[in-house]
Amino acid sequence: MLFRCQNCGGNMVYSPKHGGMFCPYCDGTGCEERVGGAGRMGGLDAAQDGNAAAVGGAAQEAETMKEGLTECVNCGAPLEIGKYNSTCKCAYCGSYVILDERVSGRYRPQRILPFQIGKEGVVKKMKEEFKSRIFTPESFLSEATLEEMKGMYVPFWLYDYKVHCGFSGRGTKIRVWTSGSTEYTETSHYRVERDMDMDFDQVPVDASIEMGDEAMDLMEPFDYGQLEGFSENYMSGFYGEIYNMEAGELEGRAEGKVGKDAESLLKETVTGYHTLAQEHKAVEAVRKGVCHALLPVWRYRYQYQGREYVFYINGQTGKIAGVAPVSKKKVLAYSGTVFALVWAAFTLLSHIVEVI
Repeated sequence: MLFRCQNCGGNMVYSPKHGGMFCPYCDGTGCEERVGGAGRMGGLDAAQDGNAAAVGGAAQEAETMKEGLTECVNCGAPLEIGKYNSTCKCAYCGSYVILDERVSGRYRPQRILPFQIGKEGVVKKMKEEFKSRIFTPESFLSEATLEEMKGMYVPFWLYDYKVHCGFSGRGTKIRVWTSGSTEYTETSHYRVERDMDMDFDQVPVDASIEMGDEAMDLMEPFDYGQLEGFSENYMSGFYGEIYNMEAGELEGRAEGKVGKDAESLLKETVTGYHTLAQEHKAVEAVRKGVCHALLPVWRYRYQYQGREYVFYINGQTGKIAGVAPVSKKKVLAYSGTVFALVWAAFTLLSHIVEVI
């Protein structure tokens, strides 16, 4: 499917700036018409809903989603489809095509967090972030290289947990005081016990093989208060994926996050002791629910001297993760300038000394 402008026939996209569907050809808003499908890729079970996707079988079913060709709804040109793509851009007419079968049935997301920052806003943030880094290459963030910047909806599982924490141990508090010429030390012994229940909601774990786990963790936090019920409109103008792995396959990562945070909160309640000997500690997490959601991320790939530098930008908050390349030419030029200034200062100082 795609969204066509009823005024001029152009491809309408979701615009973060306008907060809705926008036609970049005639500046029309709210005049989209949903058109057609995107061809059948085969192998999808449309009988199961999004909640059933959390249970099992996605890894096997994903194997039936073959990479291949289908036709653009707008111009009929062939579209190259990756194994997990749910949207793509036609290389011939530039239309953003959404693959019906990959946003329906078990692969239909339950929630989506719409992009809040468009490409222009991301470029502005990137330039502000790196403007003080004088050794970045001249071509970094040039018009030519910005073609490699893409807005992507990354599949995530959002987990809800009920956590119980138990702790027991022995602690001491030491008081020292002086009376006259004598120093006294008092050691008090305590039995320390904690029994706590905690709720963790919407713990995110990305379900994309292409997007690295560490990079996606750096994109946090997202404001889940802005999550919307899923609608294909939000995807027009951006790339997207179905989830590559089931919720059950990734639950270990979610439990690891929950366990780490729960232990930190537990530790905050047993402070103030000079010594603390642990006897027992238990953190038990029980999953209450899970939600399949799409979260917005911009990705910028920059090639420099045979190496690829990848930057990720949170499409809601603008948070940036990535390491900028260093231009050796600029470093040498800067070093030469500094050396010339130092030499000039040394020469001037020597001349002054001779005159004196």
